[in-house]
Amino acid sequence: MAYKKKSKKVKRQLSSAVVHVKSTFNNTLVTITTEDGNVILSGSAGKSGFKGSRKGTPFAASQISSVLAKDMTLMGIKSVEVNLQGPGSGRDSVVRSLQGAGLNISVLRDVTPLPHNGCRPPKKRRV
Repeated sequence: MAYKKKSKKVKRQLSSAVVHVKSTFNNTLVTITTEDGNVILSGSAGKSGFKGSRKGTPFAASQISSVLAKDMTLMGIKSVEVNLQGPGSGRDSVVRSLQGAGLNISVLRDVTPLPHNGCRPPKKRRV
């Protein structure tokens, strides 16, 4: 039986990317995509080894982004756009560690969804 030879995975050479940061009170998720929206890399505080309430800390967020920044520099990415979402404490530390890794941040965008009118409030209490 003839076996097919597996082709080596081609490493992408990109110059710019988009970093999506979703920061909640309990966790921080960082996803790196191309400008078209195809996911290249992703990381979270849980994936980095943090458990419980330590996942929502700024330190955990900076650890995630420093690991991802190393991978991005190997791919040749030099400039990034950053989309921040959510109220968590890891937002600022992600941006700081990306700058510290030598990446050029061209755009900082806050894409947190805001309700225009929101949900219907509960009915009044009758005592």
